[in-house]
Amino acid sequence: MPYDRWHRKRLRSGEMPCKEHNLPASTEHGIGDRWQVRYRDEAGVQRKKNFAKKIGKDPNTCADAFEAKVKDQLKSGTWLNPDDGLVTFAEYAEEWRKTRLHRESTRVLVERALRLYILPVIGHMALSAIKPKHVQKVVNEAAQVVSPDYVEIAYGYVASIFKSAVQEPVIGRSPCVGIKLPAKAVKRIQPLAPAQVQALAEALPERYRAVAYMAAGSGLRPNEVLGLEVDCIDFLRRTVSVRQQLVTSPTGHVAYLGEPKTPQSVRTVPLTQGVVDMLAAHLAKFPATVLEIEDRTNPRKPKTRHASLIFSTGLGTPIKRSTWSDIWSPAARKVGLPPRTGLHICRHTYASALIRFGESVKTVQVLLGHKSPSITLSVYAHLWPDSDDRARQAVEDLFKDVPSMCPVAREA
Repeated sequence: MPYDRWHRKRLRSGEMPCKEHNLPASTEHGIGDRWQVRYRDEAGVQRKKNFAKKIGKDPNTCADAFEAKVKDQLKSGTWLNPDDGLVTFAEYAEEWRKTRLHRESTRVLVERALRLYILPVIGHMALSAIKPKHVQKVVNEAAQVVSPDYVEIAYGYVASIFKSAVQEPVIGRSPCVGIKLPAKAVKRIQPLAPAQVQALAEALPERYRAVAYMAAGSGLRPNEVLGLEVDCIDFLRRTVSVRQQLVTSPTGHVAYLGEPKTPQSVRTVPLTQGVVDMLAAHLAKFPATVLEIEDRTNPRKPKTRHASLIFSTGLGTPIKRSTWSDIWSPAARKVGLPPRTGLHICRHTYASALIRFGESVKTVQVLLGHKSPSITLSVYAHLWPDSDDRARQAVEDLFKDVPSMCPVAREA
């Protein structure tokens, strides 16, 4: 039964009841909300909450309804400690980030998205106070400065954090409902022609020409190419083994060997004799330098070791992201590539060659190291030949022996 904070049960000698309710007034009469619900939580700690109304259906505003709700929650084991929801989003997100089994590259992306686009908007707010409109604000503000694809990724982190908070449980429900993401423009990959790849490679400094040829001839991601060691290449069998990538730290000052992007990225890719000969010629002119580098391919056991990277700077250091950008950009401009076109275009060129010569979606997925065929289709579906004519021919062949239902044309 809700407790009446404003009144006592009995009048004292010579005391008059309050004029408003005709009841004995307490020292708290007229101060704050009148009705108070008292209960003990699962740990036996006494708690209380005040309400302006005693009777009603809304547990957020009515004492009776709240009391009934709390009793049901304590009985069913679904009661939530309201103090837990007071933790700020920034505090909870940091704990969430530390406990996720993210790969190194993903950890970098999560940290950057939180720091730049999420925490400045809702980091200071208590988890229980965040509503859909606040999450929508995160999306809207990020959409002003980054691409729709990146906004979707950042929103995914927010949704995952709130999903975790509900599962623990820290809050009762996630505010990530009804959120509208910015529309994404349909992108059509325009791969390079062989002559363009050659022109691009020739526009690069001689030491780095083989990087472009290797990317176009193997479909490896840029970081996978730059992380190749000599023993990744089987010159006899003409294959390349992808087991690591070169990762640049968030500060941009350190480069290290990290695990590939996804488990499916660990793969063996066949090479043409031309690519193998090109790599051999490159190593003959620019021998691999044995350098000391941190190896984080096993995140639980990082170590520093010597590595023979196929591609390195003239100083014998790994080619960090900023270094490669300074090398690549002048060459890309010289051959007329659109702004913001990176080495990844050579990977697209490799994929387009596979598709043009009839390879299946599954084969392209495996060779590119995509997580699933759906990812491959989402990027390259428009490159597969139109199958309408083949579909028509298949149906015609199926029914070629069935008599025609059409009336015979009459002679005039």
